[in-house]
Amino acid sequence: MDTQLLKLSHAFPLPIKWAPAASKPPLNLPSIPQPKPPFPPPFSRNLTATAARRTFDEAAYEAERLSLDAAARDSMAEQSAIEGDPKAWKWVIRKRIWDLMEARNIAQFPRPVHHRIPNFTGATVAAQKLSELQVFKEAKCVKVNPDTPQKQVRFLTLNGGKKLLTPQPRLRTGFFSVLEYSMLSPDTIKEACTSVGVAKYGKPIGLEEKIKVDLIVVGSVAVDPKTGARLGKGEGFAELEYGMLRYMCSIDDSTPIVTSVHDEQLVDDIPIEKLLVHDVPVDIICTPTRVIFTNTSIPKPQGIYWDKLSPEKLGQIKILRELKRKIERETGEKLPTGPSEKLPPTARRKR
Repeated sequence: MDTQLLKLSHAFPLPIKWAPAASKPPLNLPSIPQPKPPFPPPFSRNLTATAARRTFDEAAYEAERLSLDAAARDSMAEQSAIEGDPKAWKWVIRKRIWDLMEARNIAQFPRPVHHRIPNFTGATVAAQKLSELQVFKEAKCVKVNPDTPQKQVRFLTLNGGKKLLTPQPRLRTGFFSVLEYSMLSPDTIKEACTSVGVAKYGKPIGLEEKIKVDLIVVGSVAVDPKTGARLGKGEGFAELEYGMLRYMCSIDDSTPIVTSVHDEQLVDDIPIEKLLVHDVPVDIICTPTRVIFTNTSIPKPQGIYWDKLSPEKLGQIKILRELKRKIERETGEKLPTGPSEKLPPTARRKR
């Protein structure tokens, strides 16, 4: 997944850009927020019905999530095994880190850590260091990934009286959910920090929501402390979520991006010249032993890059398909689609 942006202003060379019709203001300009019409009625009704529902079937939700993961595993091939894959170097680094964490037993449940954002020994300590950052203390709304190693970050966000924005896992069963301490009780706050709890207690929002995000926390497989270059697990969801928040005018270039990782996940061999325009760099790294300010010079993505978004990835995510149709209706122009791809395998959880 990579690029053709609704709007771009940095140094990465790009093919011919798609742009909206001249009679319409350009989309996706964080510095000049544009009012956006609501989604078509069916989409809005679904969100309203979900938000209004007072009961939540945990077993059904978890069964659906596991079923989707199992179906994905059956249909996906190992991306790193594809001959000539230009992203093969990323898989070499990921596998090295995953293997190392398992071999040194610094991995925690769920295991094995392969093909996931790895949970690591000392994750709660790294989370505490993150919560002591000035940017965290000042933030009123924090977007945190739904992975296990950042569970304590989600708890500290809620427990600190902040608004928590969390994406539904793999964006398959929904979009973002918003949670606040006032929505919870002392008995439910810890559960609300899990993927099931987010769906159970959170308020779902759509792309038309007006929300300002002050800080973004992402999970990582590997990160370079000198450049801020980051590798996720290879599915591209952090990049998609970032692009959608740019579309919503909820963030801009100044919004800090923080990751929490084990010290062994720090690397020095991510070639920044091979990074793609959608790759999200990090400004701050928190490990169990230290806090690193990267002062990254890597440009941050400016939106969603449709010409790199494969039909397979688009087929996974309903809200992206909705957004694509919405933009095409508004502009009267067909958005490009990226080349077909073999999606990476999902994680296999040991119970």
